[in-house]
Amino acid sequence: MSIIIIFSTVLLLALSGFTLRLRHKYMRRERELETARAALERAHEILRGRVEELEGGGAVASVRATVRQASPATDIEKLRQRVEELATRLSQANEELETFSYSVSHDLRAPLRSIDGFSRELLIGYAETLDDKGKHYLTRVREATRRMSELIDDMLNLSRLSRKAMRRTSVDLTAIIEAVAAEAEERAEGRRIEWTIEPELRAYADPQLIKIVFENLIGNAVKFTASPSGARIEIGREGDALFVRDNGVGFDPLFAQKLFAPFQRLHGNEFEGTGIGLAIVQRLIHRHDGRVWAESAPGRGATFRFTLGGAEQESP
Repeated sequence: MSIIIIFSTVLLLALSGFTLRLRHKYMRRERELETARAALERAHEILRGRVEELEGGGAVASVRATVRQASPATDIEKLRQRVEELATRLSQANEELETFSYSVSHDLRAPLRSIDGFSRELLIGYAETLDDKGKHYLTRVREATRRMSELIDDMLNLSRLSRKAMRRTSVDLTAIIEAVAAEAEERAEGRRIEWTIEPELRAYADPQLIKIVFENLIGNAVKFTASPSGARIEIGREGDALFVRDNGVGFDPLFAQKLFAPFQRLHGNEFEGTGIGLAIVQRLIHRHDGRVWAESAPGRGATFRFTLGGAEQESP
């Protein structure tokens, strides 16, 4: 009996420790990626500003003469080289992140299945000899393997969606939102949810990817409004931004930017999830050349807004 308990405890601790190391390694890669992205954006801004400065400093002929006389050592050329360097680093970081994700998938799935399978057999085959503490330890081992499996699935999903080919077209957003809302309400098991969905919303977007955006945002709205008073969820457009608003638990606005980092969870274990959903949302919105942000206060609900770049949201 004691051997089984020790074995279960060691498995649980090892799996928990590995999960923590894996999460830190992935988050470090993600931070490197975001740093390179931010540096690239800054370089673009500097380059644009320098060009505008040159164009605004005199006649067109003077600007052209300045550009013709510029050597490879000029500020503009250096900035162009810097942009190219950062773009290369960004591409390399993306490739490394994807390679790491797939390596994790292939290397960990088989051991996880073995741990879960042996734990299940112990619970079933030795049910009469295991005391409550032994059963509790084995149950925790199986729960840890389930969470680890979900973490791997979410990492791979993030990587896969980052590479998926974009096919933008005119999309009936209202139809997509209504379908996603119906599925979310069905999973909510009879909870009372009041929906307000703006009619005739359209956008120029990839239909599959934009549906995933709404699945994550609406799923979060349902999850974080699990209160006896009932949930109120509104989806629509204000100006150029689409939004998903709820009357849920909200969050401290000081942590608004942390929401979109992988594995960041502001509410601990009281709500399920791996903390990857909003990272997926941000990645997909960036792929549409848009931006996403959140507004909230503790206990006062949350509003998530996003824009779609390029061809902006279509008018009804």
